[in-house]
Amino acid sequence: MAGPRHHDVLVVGGGNAGISLAAKLRRDGCRDVAVVEPKQVHEYRPLLSYVASGMATLDDLRRPQSEVIPRGVRWHSDAVVGIEPERSLVRLASGKELTYTDLAVCPGSRVDWDAIPGAEEAMGTPAASTSYLPELAPGTWTRLSSLVAGTAVFAISDRHVPCAPVGLKPLFTAADHWRRTGVLDAITIELLVAGDRLVDLPRADDELRAAAESYGVHVRTGTSVESIDASTRSLRVRTPDGPTEVRYDALYLAPPHRAPDWLASSGLTSPASDGFLAVDPWTLQHRDHPTVWGLGDAASVDALPSGGALRKQVPVVAHNIAARRTGATMRRYDGYSIGPVTTSRRRLLLAEFDRDGRPEPTTPVPDLVRPRRSLLLFDRYVEPQVYWHRLLKGKVS
Repeated sequence: MAGPRHHDVLVVGGGNAGISLAAKLRRDGCRDVAVVEPKQVHEYRPLLSYVASGMATLDDLRRPQSEVIPRGVRWHSDAVVGIEPERSLVRLASGKELTYTDLAVCPGSRVDWDAIPGAEEAMGTPAASTSYLPELAPGTWTRLSSLVAGTAVFAISDRHVPCAPVGLKPLFTAADHWRRTGVLDAITIELLVAGDRLVDLPRADDELRAAAESYGVHVRTGTSVESIDASTRSLRVRTPDGPTEVRYDALYLAPPHRAPDWLASSGLTSPASDGFLAVDPWTLQHRDHPTVWGLGDAASVDALPSGGALRKQVPVVAHNIAARRTGATMRRYDGYSIGPVTTSRRRLLLAEFDRDGRPEPTTPVPDLVRPRRSLLLFDRYVEPQVYWHRLLKGKVS
């Protein structure tokens, strides 16, 4: 029987991170790149928050996976079930095995329903939803837009949520809708944020708090959901003052996430990485296995996971794979991330910052932290085209 097939660079995951990296490696001259991805449909996931806001459809964010695989890249339409880094080997669900010279692990993360007892059951009712699952995002806007009185609760976890600040988009677009339709005064809006800020950039945090105040939103930071009772439409939450109960008529949840289960059994995680890939947050190289690299939502990089962060991570990993082989100086990822948040159905701000919360704007002019109509149009309509036609083609630097 033939042995495992070998690839020079093997990429686990065919989402934003995996496809962008594979394309970048090919553009840089790597002749043997392969991607392992079981899904047949590729999704531009940042648009899910707009689906949940009634400003996009699922068709806007989906394309066949076969159309986004870069030219010259081998696609293994299969699922990873294990990695043995000591043998440079990846095991697939089909029983096949692949070996590699370098391995990039970027399978993304998934919703961790076990972290909040009752959450999954609640999502199965008409009163609760999330934008973090494609099958639930359309129902989010259906529920929010139909509410004319009662209590709407928006709960944002801080446990590995991909670009958690975008969970605020449905809140602000819904609040704007309620104001425009004349029912805002009849709706109590509760915002429960597990972190200390709405976004980790002080000026942007101030802007979002001001917007929340203008809609009468009750903002509670340092508040996490411990459990949900769908039958009574109530949340058990922990606040700085102790546990309490919050009832809802409509619930939006940005839920905790976790890495794929097979990653924990691969020996590539650590207690400090909370089950995520244990990489050096600067070089994105695995701490114990120098031929393994991590980026995207499944890697522990001490920074907010977001699609925008991959614009910095992808070129770092592509460069450092080659640098490891030649002994050249490695590049460093400073933790750059971005949170695009609407403050209404017409305006949006961009919060760009490094892992220490320092501003890192793409351009100093105009001021991107100030909510603007042009920024919303860019985020909703231009950015997806940049994604399809540049980022997934490896055109990052």
